[in-house]
Amino acid sequence: MAKPLEGIRVLDLTRVLSGPYCTMLLADMGAEVIKIETPEHGDDSRAYPPFDKNISAYYANLNRNKKSVALNLRDEKAKDVLRELIKKSDVFVENFKPGTIAKMGFSYEEVKKMNPNIVFASISGFGQTGPYRLLPGYDIIAQAMSGMMSVTGWPDSPPTRTGTAIGDVLGGLNCCIGILAALQGRNSQGHGEYVDVGLVDCSVSAMETITEIYMVEGRIPQRSGNRYEFIYPYDSFEGSDKWVVIGVGNDAIWERFCKATGHEDWLADPRFALNKDRANQKDLLHNMVTSWTKQHTAKEIIELLRAHSIPCAPIHDVSDVVADEHIAKARKMICEIEHPIEGTMKVTGNPIKMTEADEYSYAKAPTLGRDTQSVLRDVLNMKEDDIAYFVK
Repeated sequence: MAKPLEGIRVLDLTRVLSGPYCTMLLADMGAEVIKIETPEHGDDSRAYPPFDKNISAYYANLNRNKKSVALNLRDEKAKDVLRELIKKSDVFVENFKPGTIAKMGFSYEEVKKMNPNIVFASISGFGQTGPYRLLPGYDIIAQAMSGMMSVTGWPDSPPTRTGTAIGDVLGGLNCCIGILAALQGRNSQGHGEYVDVGLVDCSVSAMETITEIYMVEGRIPQRSGNRYEFIYPYDSFEGSDKWVVIGVGNDAIWERFCKATGHEDWLADPRFALNKDRANQKDLLHNMVTSWTKQHTAKEIIELLRAHSIPCAPIHDVSDVVADEHIAKARKMICEIEHPIEGTMKVTGNPIKMTEADEYSYAKAPTLGRDTQSVLRDVLNMKEDDIAYFVK
């Protein structure tokens, strides 16, 4: 069995996070991803910590399974090579500031002339249209302007960025989805497509119900810590040793929760009769549940509640995640791959699991320009004398 994207060739002109995350997913699923990097220093993230044997683990994780071709796109001969690669590729992905790729001679209109069936994808801060399109965009900009930071944190804390670069990750995910849809559209409709993804748009989309609250009720949602506005108890609670989360998502779970914890008297309290009532008593219920959780260790809480089918979990730190039997091992979300220089290193696995396709395998991330010679020779059939111009 083959991987689902085998036979698809992707030209990857992206760098840092959003674009490389998108093309990482495509490469994991079998696409041949040819990463075009500047000969001098390559992707900026090659210089980002943490480092393992002088190799950026940041870069290595996001760029596994890819090939690296070093081309100086200020050089006309290098541009000619890229043009020839475009003719032999299915997907072209870039995450430059809008207008930059066009100035280089590779706008969608120009690329489409070279290959009418190409799927051309752009990731930028604000998208390719609209009054903000030329503004620089980073993850923190997306989180700020989408409203995400306004509802992240505690009521008495300032607006807070999420601990991970979720704006960039959402951009990469949505771009990947758009590319896959465009490839399917090409199969059914016979033409290529331009996929335009803005980080701010992706973060706005992820706000879902929070934005609906304002549009329906006219009320601006505020920061509420780990609570969920419409359901309670659905929050983090302090155990005697560690914090846990408990998600009482409906009235049936509430009944099981009260019985499991020995608080059947709560079932008779009209203030907690229905979920909407409990949601109106968040502060009171938080104190009541905390008074119970503080008498038990996190392990005791989890074992008891899971035995009664009550959604709950320990709050892991990263060391817990990497050692977790289910996450790291059974679901293979922590994987060992060959180190680009020597030995092995661990990376985060692909979350998209498939039954019929080959199991994921993770080839090491390329050293800068590692595949320039082989790609020019095998894909473009260039002569060795011509290749020598690009391989110093």
